[in-house]
Amino acid sequence: MRVREKGDRGVVQSVVLFLGVSVLSGALAAGLAIPFAGLAGFTTEKTSTTLQDLPQQFDEVPLKQKSVILAADGSVIATLAEQNRTPVKLAQVAPIMQKAIVAIEDDRFYEHGALDLKGTLRALMQNQSAGSVQQGGSSITQQYVKISLVEKAKTPEEVAAATADNYQRKVAELRYAIAVEKQYSKQEILEKYLNLANFGDGAWGIQAAAQHYFSVNASQLTLPQAAMLAGLVKNPTGYDPTNNAKRAKDRRDVVIKRMLELHVISVSQANSALKTPVIDPNKVRSNKLGCGNGPYPFYCEYVVSELENNAAFGKTKTDRSNYLKTAGLTIRTSLDPKIQADAQRSIDTHSKPTDQAIAAITIIEPGTGLVKAMAQSRKYGSKRGQTAYNYNAPKTYPGGYGGFQNGSTMKAFTIAAAIQKGIPLTYKINSPSPLPLGGTKFSTCNGTVKTPDDYSPKNSTQNVADPTMIQAAQKSTNTYFLQLSQRTGLCPIAKIAASLGMYNAQSLGPLQQVPSMTLGVDLVTPLQLAGAYAAFAARGMYCNPWVVTSVKDAAGKPVSTRGADCKQALAPEVADGVNAVLHQVMEPNGTGGKLKFGNSDLAGKTGTINEAKAVWYAGYSTKLAAAATVADASLPYSPLQGQTLNGHGIHDPTGSGTAGPIWEAAMKAALQGYPTTHFVAPSDKIQRGDVKSLPFVNGMNPDDAANKLRQAGFDVAIASGTVNSEETAGTVAYTDPRQRDGAPDGSLVTIYVSNGNNKNQPNKPQNTTKPPGGPTTINPNCPPWNPKYPNCGGGGRGHG
Repeated sequence: MRVREKGDRGVVQSVVLFLGVSVLSGALAAGLAIPFAGLAGFTTEKTSTTLQDLPQQFDEVPLKQKSVILAADGSVIATLAEQNRTPVKLAQVAPIMQKAIVAIEDDRFYEHGALDLKGTLRALMQNQSAGSVQQGGSSITQQYVKISLVEKAKTPEEVAAATADNYQRKVAELRYAIAVEKQYSKQEILEKYLNLANFGDGAWGIQAAAQHYFSVNASQLTLPQAAMLAGLVKNPTGYDPTNNAKRAKDRRDVVIKRMLELHVISVSQANSALKTPVIDPNKVRSNKLGCGNGPYPFYCEYVVSELENNAAFGKTKTDRSNYLKTAGLTIRTSLDPKIQADAQRSIDTHSKPTDQAIAAITIIEPGTGLVKAMAQSRKYGSKRGQTAYNYNAPKTYPGGYGGFQNGSTMKAFTIAAAIQKGIPLTYKINSPSPLPLGGTKFSTCNGTVKTPDDYSPKNSTQNVADPTMIQAAQKSTNTYFLQLSQRTGLCPIAKIAASLGMYNAQSLGPLQQVPSMTLGVDLVTPLQLAGAYAAFAARGMYCNPWVVTSVKDAAGKPVSTRGADCKQALAPEVADGVNAVLHQVMEPNGTGGKLKFGNSDLAGKTGTINEAKAVWYAGYSTKLAAAATVADASLPYSPLQGQTLNGHGIHDPTGSGTAGPIWEAAMKAALQGYPTTHFVAPSDKIQRGDVKSLPFVNGMNPDDAANKLRQAGFDVAIASGTVNSEETAGTVAYTDPRQRDGAPDGSLVTIYVSNGNNKNQPNKPQNTTKPPGGPTTINPNCPPWNPKYPNCGGGGRGHG
């Protein structure tokens, strides 16, 4: 039968009837605070139905726990959290804290069940007298349920439902409170409540609160400290001592006096506590959450981006981000604080945050891919001289800048492709400056590409006319490597670079297979380049840059995450050859000669892009590899010439002179303590190349000689014009390479035609040859492989 409406009976009768229905429904155990005036219209039938529909068991809400990111030595890099919380057992909470919270929130906690009838009726009468809600009667169990329901809410609608000021919600809380009292002991409920409660100013749970306000553990809390924290839970914002110390003290004193009334403490204890300052500002620990508040914000954000891409942490990026902030993970990384400090010190020594140009460096361990350091000149933030961009990282996440053109550091991959093809380290190519290459074709993985008709590249340094691969690397001879890349084809270069982690750091697509590929036209990052060069140091073993070494959950159990991801990308003997070539770059005749230090073998390569808008130095020992860059990072990009670096104008930006000192200082400091190491010497086969014998064609008709060479498996070009030779005029004078040296299978052999004059007589002026794919300048006065012509060649400014 439907009961009468409130208008037909008195207030007290409504309360008694409501409580009676609760009892009949098997619901009543303790504590329900209901605004008395609002009971009208809420029928016993509706109450009974609501109670019957509610589940009989309360599913405990998982505590949102902070996760920590650690450096390799265990030091804290950052704390990630939605709520700064560290759960503890009740035994780890000072007894005085337990007494304080019970005294002020639910002094009959250990005497009643889920609903404190006495407390509820007292609250109802008080609220009726005031005409509004003045006093609550919720037990600690009910408060725990309410906080839990809010914590479980995932949408704004669910949060609104969990906090709605209506009787349906309060009845639901009561039913859940009954379930909680059946499932857990009083001590367990108190423990859960203390770990879940909000203590203001970003501190969730009693342990985080104790550490935040007093720099002590929950087990060390004193009476005045415990009273202050107990008073906070009623209004975490209003009673926050960091916002309003007086109001916080007044509330704390209420708690102390209540504890005295309940005989929990003595008069002397109360008096002493009342005289104690509410907090000591010097002991308040700021809740510095997130990467931006840590010592290595850029590295940290890169770590977080890597974790957010791990499917083990959730189906969506949002799920994974939430998991990272709430699961209480311990994330250990590869960052070495000592090496990081070395890298940052070098950056700070050679640049300033307010410079127009930026500087950045990444250091990686060969053979593992462990990223030991990331440093840059501009600090994290939004003020002048600060940035939110990580200049070391690709555009795989919002903070990754996306790289700079890498210039001639790209030549290392051309060297690898040439050695892999069997081209010897002593391979000579006539390399004048400028070199008309208009209309020249280069093979790619998908066909061919052709240079513009007016393409005429230059060299940035002077070299011998016909340098070997080693000599060309030492002087970064552009025209040599352009011709070498034509002979190897762009596809092998692209494949090797891709296998060593090189891609466009802005578009995230593959490197462009264009004629100038070997001069570095794509945007890459120090992280990528250091990782690729580390593979040379590790004898061809490429490891994806690795920042997260382990993840453990709140219980200390390992969470799935990728480990070292290494593969043999290059044959060891090929890498040995690359190391031998780049090692000579750091010898006295090389562009990196002034950067050499210590007794360990070092190898490296300079890089300067067109108009010197960015300069690089990348180099390595067998223990560490690093790539440093100085670049313009502000659109529209302009040459570094005239920009400031370390507070001074840049007059002659080069890879060795501008980026090189940053690399040198960082690596010199980072390698201290490491043993002396050496590269494995390349085999005789690598040095000589995988060559086959060339047919002897001197004195033959050029066309017949060309056919003979093609039949032997070589590509052929006949140089236009003639050269001095003892051979009969119009016949083959010699070939490049010479017959005695042989040549790799399929490589280009150039035929030079004799003019019949004695070779000691003066030669004719420069002529041109047209090898397959387009014209290439050949100077007959400087025949390749002939050491008798040391003064041929030219200078010019270009990529270096």
